Amino acid sequence: MIALVRIALSRPYTFVVLALLLLIIGPLAALRTPTDIFPDIRIPVIGVVWQYTGLPPDQMAGRITTPFQRALTTTVNDIEHIVANSYNGFGIVKIFFQPNVDIRTANAQVTAISQTLLKQMPPGATPPLILNYSASTVPIIQVALSGEGLTEQNLADIGINQLRTPLVTVPGAAIPYPFGGKQRQIQIDLNSTALQARGLSGQDVANALAAQNLITPVGTQKIGNFEYTIQLNNSPLKWKSSAICRSRPSTAPWSMSATSPACATATRRRPISFMSMATVRC
Repeated sequence: MIALVRIALSRPYTFVVLALLLLIIGPLAALRTPTDIFPDIRIPVIGVVWQYTGLPPDQMAGRITTPFQRALTTTVNDIEHIVANSYNGFGIVKIFFQPNVDIRTANAQVTAISQTLLKQMPPGATPPLILNYSASTVPIIQVALSGEGLTEQNLADIGINQLRTPLVTVPGAAIPYPFGGKQRQIQIDLNSTALQARGLSGQDVANALAAQNLITPVGTQKIGNFEYTIQLNNSPLKWKSSAICRSRPSTAPWSMSATSPACATATRRRPISFMSMATVRC
């Protein structure tokens, strides 16, 4: 310590210059240092959400989440541990990775194996939703909607179509899908007595409705100097215009067929009014 004092006294100009350099460089370094309020905190966790409507939790665990976890251990690298939860119609799998993992490669591997396993899933299974967890996924602001005289359907429409759309344009904001409310849907209550009287079942009604509600692009037709866009009547606009047709060929039992306004004029077909067998609530 005494030697440092002796050097400073013997060479005063050197220490004066060093002090001036610190005085100049210090403010410049403080002004030019980048500041990030929300730094990029990388959390090596990937979440996979499987959905299968109507599947109970035990079936979800045995038929979807468990085979998926076994496939992950053989195709995905640097896994630390896996956590899976099964619910009614949903299966959530969280994959925790080692700190030095390349999350982009891991994300690609998880996506690839989930697409490969679709053929081994129950019929009708859809690809899962894959999410990358990060510190920015923590909610900061929560907005609640209420209105006098507005139903839950109205509030859901306002939140999805009017409120969420302009908020998405805010730079750096990640707006999730609104939670709660009721979405517009059509519920059909079948009259079992009327169905039995006509020799039909609920599955016949579902098949007939699915067969008639088809979206088929037709194209255009040029007539004279004008070109018209052609539309088919295979997708009804109103439920009251729907009818279920049953046909009986000479060598076949009674069966359901696709419904359309043209079925009333078909040979050996008798239209059955849909409203006489069910109650439609919108």
